[in-house]
Amino acid sequence: MNFGRIFLVKCLLLLFSSVKCSVVNRLYKAVNETALLNITAPGSIYHAIWKRDGQRLVQLKDNDVKYFVNKDQCRCKILQNGTLQIRQVVKGDSGNYTVTVYERDGKWKAEEKTSFFVQEPVPQPILSTECMNRTVSVKCEVDHKAKGEEFTIELTQPNGRKIQKNAAMLELQTRHSGTFRCAVKNQVSEKMVEKAIKCSGKLDLYLILSIAGGALVFVISVIWLIYCIRRRKAKRREGDDEQRMMQTLPAECDRAMRELPPTPYAPTPKQVRVQQRPLPQPQGQQQPQPPRPRPRTQPRTPNHPKERP
Repeated sequence: MNFGRIFLVKCLLLLFSSVKCSVVNRLYKAVNETALLNITAPGSIYHAIWKRDGQRLVQLKDNDVKYFVNKDQCRCKILQNGTLQIRQVVKGDSGNYTVTVYERDGKWKAEEKTSFFVQEPVPQPILSTECMNRTVSVKCEVDHKAKGEEFTIELTQPNGRKIQKNAAMLELQTRHSGTFRCAVKNQVSEKMVEKAIKCSGKLDLYLILSIAGGALVFVISVIWLIYCIRRRKAKRREGDDEQRMMQTLPAECDRAMRELPPTPYAPTPKQVRVQQRPLPQPQGQQQPQPPRPRPRTQPRTPNHPKERP
């Protein structure tokens, strides 16, 4: 039996039993949110020191807090359980945070590392589609992408296939019509937009006939309506004209009767004789008239009695 090997194994067990494994965590927060960096080591925390990228920030020892940086600039606070709180985080707060925990007797207890990332909320995506014959052209994009920003654009097709890309724009051409979904997301936020599109190419015969029949019925209805309106207006106008004529006819007849000349009539023989008589002249102006010649007497033809046969 080799006692040397046994002694070496026992020493190694005693050595590695006091070694604790380092834990690395990942934490994501949006801008202006509050972050909490926890300690997963069991038991109460007597002495803990927080560092960011190797620079000490704050220390907790026997419930006493000590800051190594400006408290207002850090916007950080260590709680009684050793948790580090950062208020209104900004992108400059991103980094590798390390906390080291010690026992009361000063022995090293644990060390934990946290990779902290502060991200901007993703912008609203824009989904545009276009039909070209029977092909659908789909474009998913965002207005802008800040330098250093990381987010994923995901385009879901109607058949369920997904395309992902870490870029500001994603294009696709397919023959499948339906509902397309464009999503932009990162570790702290996600926004989505949907749009249904159908590219049918040429119209079906039944659809064309239906459209043509509907248009024809509409045109006939409009023409009939116009005809009825005009006919009603014409009847109304005729009635008004007739009523106006009936109102003005008596007045026009009276005016015409007044304007007509008197009707001539044939004089009677007595009136003729009266008209042919010379007008009497005043006595002072009467002149002697020459004697009228006496009419010659013509011998009468004797009437002989007719002989009877």
